[in-house]
Amino acid sequence: MCGIIGCLGTGDVTQMLIEGLKRLEYRGYDSAGMAVIAQDGMKVHKVVGRVAELERTLPEDFCGPVGVAHTRWATHGAPSVVNAHPHLDSKGQLAVVHNGIIENHRTLRSVLESRGCVFRSETDSEVLAHLIAHYYQGDLLAAVRQALRDVRGTYGIAVISTLEPDVLVAARNGSPLIVGVRDGGLLVASDASALVAHTRDVIYFEDGEIAALRADGLRTVTLEDLEVSKTVERIDWDMDRLERGGFDHFMLKEIHEQPEVIRNATRGRLLVEAGEVKLGGITLSNRELKKIRRIVITACGTSWHAALVGEYMLESYAHVPVEVEYASEFRYRRPLLEPDDLVIVISQSGETADTLAALREAKERGVVTVGICNVVGSTIARETDMGIYTHAGPEIGVASTKAFTAQLTVLALLTLRLGRLHYMTPETSREIVRAMAELPVKVERVLEHAEEARAAAELFAVTQNCLYLGRGFNFPVALEGALKMKEISYIHAEGYPAAEMKHGPIALVDKNMPVVVIATRDRVYDKILSNIEEVKARGGRIIAVATEGDREIRRHADCVLYVPETLDLLTPLLTVVPLQLLAYYAAVARGCDVDRPRNLAKSVTVE
Repeated sequence: MCGIIGCLGTGDVTQMLIEGLKRLEYRGYDSAGMAVIAQDGMKVHKVVGRVAELERTLPEDFCGPVGVAHTRWATHGAPSVVNAHPHLDSKGQLAVVHNGIIENHRTLRSVLESRGCVFRSETDSEVLAHLIAHYYQGDLLAAVRQALRDVRGTYGIAVISTLEPDVLVAARNGSPLIVGVRDGGLLVASDASALVAHTRDVIYFEDGEIAALRADGLRTVTLEDLEVSKTVERIDWDMDRLERGGFDHFMLKEIHEQPEVIRNATRGRLLVEAGEVKLGGITLSNRELKKIRRIVITACGTSWHAALVGEYMLESYAHVPVEVEYASEFRYRRPLLEPDDLVIVISQSGETADTLAALREAKERGVVTVGICNVVGSTIARETDMGIYTHAGPEIGVASTKAFTAQLTVLALLTLRLGRLHYMTPETSREIVRAMAELPVKVERVLEHAEEARAAAELFAVTQNCLYLGRGFNFPVALEGALKMKEISYIHAEGYPAAEMKHGPIALVDKNMPVVVIATRDRVYDKILSNIEEVKARGGRIIAVATEGDREIRRHADCVLYVPETLDLLTPLLTVVPLQLLAYYAAVARGCDVDRPRNLAKSVTVE
């Protein structure tokens, strides 16, 4: 959610901090700020709004060799200059930037105020600045460690102090933090995207670790003051993957990257000639996999929709019972887990707080866990028993697109792997493998007709409400299409199983209500045509996503967006693309900020 960048070098780090904040803008934020240690003390500058405004209003004398910067997504206290980070202690000698939530901040605040600390903001984060200053006795690392032992909650923090101007202290617990190693200094950030312009050599923090960064290296300890040895790892992607590449928005670029994303997710895993798949990340033996009696998939948002498609895939082709859980509800309802269950957690970032909490709940119950995520070295990737990377590459647009298709691809691969151990025949497996190999070219065909989605989006230019309907494998796609429309165009959209429409939502249908229907030629095609007729009889306008060559659908719909034919379980990888384009062009037509929709954050690292 919020973004952190901290720099320690031999020259002025101000521009490096600004560049880092710009790289973090995709995560979503409402205010920004930075602090540097100059020759005459601590300098702080904060604004409500974009990083561009922070840069434009930066004082000419704002410079220093050590600094921290932050983009804030409000949790405690409305967006304002005083609530923006960095936060200072009472003497203005120490600055803190913080991602996460301090759950016991009210208790700590009360104690600190009784000791004379003067609070300026409404935030929970300001507690950290005063608490660290309270414990400071000549060693900033020791003061941070002592302060964090009093804290209950999640945090990724970076701290600087005029009393030790050659050191930057960073710590994490439940909120990601990475150190970048380069010639001439060190950097710390909440996201690798803020670092790759300067280095691809990084060190990942584990929960409960604190590091003191100095020009000659870093020292890392635990909350219990035990020394920790860290290793440098290499990021395998570079800057050009963070640029728009000629597209108007990152979201549009990422929609168009989906054919290559599917290729990357299947490369080396899809054995076309043999009709099999190879998943090196699944370390259980065939015997152990066959013992699985139930699969529980837990996720949030778009990843939850992918999980629903995975449920249809796994139950239909592997014949294993599957339950899909909202990660935010999973641990609070005391789920029943058995030794022969398998828990799969899905997260684009690998840092989603609710999904991470669900993972830890499953691990405490002794259940085997599998992670499906995009970010190498993320917390979920490290804490699951085994995992499958989606290899989607950096996703900058807040509204997830290519991560969804990558997750669906991996779930299809997993279905093949488990299906062959149960009821799937070799003939069925070969048919699915061949169909998956054809998917990238078929997605490219859908994208060739993007202008038709732009024309259909005109129906949404003035509407405030719409419905999305689907059945079977495409019901979760209807949910995902509605979510995309809500996220970036601010149109109220709801997804439903098509047959459920007449159990309530049909009351909303009139000439002003666009209804998007996924109507591919599958075994429920005739049923979905009946649902379309029910809408048309009440004056609703139909945008249909249909199979290429289907002329019948044109008699029923106001607008048709075609996708190539494929197997039923793989249709979501095609039908979701027109819905992504529909949302994108609707948002553009309405003048919305597509890549940075209001109130949203890319990586939700708080509950």
